Amino acid sequence: MTFPGNIAVMGGGSWATALASLLMKNCETIHWYMRRRDRIDEFVRLRHNPAYLTDVRFDIERILFTDDINEACRRADTLLLAMPSPYFKDHVDKITTNISGKSIVTAIKGIVPGENMLVTDYMSQRFGIRRENMLVISGPCHAEEVALDRPSFLTVGCNSEEKGEAFSRLLESGNSRAIVSSDVNGIEYAGVLKNVYAIAAGVVHGSKRGDNLLALLVSNAIREMARFLDVAAPAGGRDICDSVYLGDLLVTAYSRFSRNHNFGSMIGRGYSVKSARMEMEQTAEGYYGTKCMHEINARYGVPMPILEAVYDILYRGVSADSALRTLSASFT
Repeated sequence: MTFPGNIAVMGGGSWATALASLLMKNCETIHWYMRRRDRIDEFVRLRHNPAYLTDVRFDIERILFTDDINEACRRADTLLLAMPSPYFKDHVDKITTNISGKSIVTAIKGIVPGENMLVTDYMSQRFGIRRENMLVISGPCHAEEVALDRPSFLTVGCNSEEKGEAFSRLLESGNSRAIVSSDVNGIEYAGVLKNVYAIAAGVVHGSKRGDNLLALLVSNAIREMARFLDVAAPAGGRDICDSVYLGDLLVTAYSRFSRNHNFGSMIGRGYSVKSARMEMEQTAEGYYGTKCMHEINARYGVPMPILEAVYDILYRGVSADSALRTLSASFT
């Protein structure tokens, strides 16, 4: 079997939908696992995802849907994981099929909840997936802009350059480009941290503290990310200004499509954390990522004042005003 073989998209949200739309431009058929049968039935009837990116039309005849995760695992050679990180473990722990010989592509920008592990580490330990058979997808890329057919730029991380190149070609068409990196764990951690920093950026924006402070926040955030990655995921030749790190941070910190920015903005405008979470229509993964990264960094002891400020706001009940005043005084 030539990699990637049959591909199964795992998840029914906006990111899964965007990636599926890219894959279908280069694949004859795809398998698609969604948890809810009623959502699948509506998808087939309407020929688009009824809940996310509803303007993206699909050739339904080329999609093999299932609400049985084990059926998807049996059918496919490559599993593209694209569910929100808070629900990841609930989904994959239902897998009883032997997937140790499968290839795993994770587009999940989060830490495994309750485990404080990267998704690739969890899949390796839980299912025996070999490292050379695991890939990660990151941005800078918003699902909404894929749907609008705007220029999109992705990075595929893989220890095997050959597999990384093969999968990146499936994501390229029209306005979509993809490159390959070997920094798998660095990309995963960066994908979590940029959501945390986007919450902080949203708080600054929502509290009307201005663009000057926001720029100072983001410039300090990329240095904070670099400090952490150098300790937790050391990699020769990493350039923190590459698009997968700085670019993804910028688009998540500034874009109106960023759930994490919007979540932080509500808190900056005076919403309680609980009210902001209830108001959000989609998952702000940075809420969960903040707690995970705070606990992970307890092992490393890297100075991360922005992470700690967001943790104070979300989990310790510190006011956004107080946290930002303390934080901004530390910026350089």
